[in-house]
Amino acid sequence: MAETPSALKVGRIIRSSSTRFAVGCNALKPQVPAFGSLVKVPALGVDQIYGLIHDVRMEDDPFVRQVAITEEALPEVIADQRQNRQIPIEVGVLVVGYRHGGEIHHHVPPQPPLSLDEIHTCTAEELVAFTARFDYFRLVLDNGDLPADELLAANLRYAAAARGRAGEDFLVGAGRELARLLAMDLYRLDAILRRIRP
Repeated sequence: MAETPSALKVGRIIRSSSTRFAVGCNALKPQVPAFGSLVKVPALGVDQIYGLIHDVRMEDDPFVRQVAITEEALPEVIADQRQNRQIPIEVGVLVVGYRHGGEIHHHVPPQPPLSLDEIHTCTAEELVAFTARFDYFRLVLDNGDLPADELLAANLRYAAAARGRAGEDFLVGAGRELARLLAMDLYRLDAILRRIRP
């Protein structure tokens, strides 16, 4: 399937498991990668695996350390290092579902994606379709080692923006589902609701 102009290549998988994968890319581009963005990758046995970008890590190398302590680093040296990195920028992705036979499932796929598969951002239409149901919330909220609340809130803001005028009604529905899931943790619920408020 051809990518629409609004779907952008993030990079290629460098490591994967059933619940998370890491993507390597050589330079940051406008809007890619963005925390909370929905991304997709083809996988064996399913059409696409969907995930949320939860981390962007830029490892250093000896040259970066040298440039960092240089008092008058040349702008072209800095630009070259940012655009032609030898050590990839690592993007962490949390798996939140998959599509198979045209149907979206909000649970862990049967197999992880393969190394070096290409990852792309989802189009606005794909984001709207994936977030039509809220069953993936628990997959995000149960990851205590991630900034799960911030991640879900960022994703919901993107999903609301993709819906235009219907975005506010979408956030109300999302808030109701969060209230159901977090009824025993009102402090956490309040913190997330404050983050998704228009």
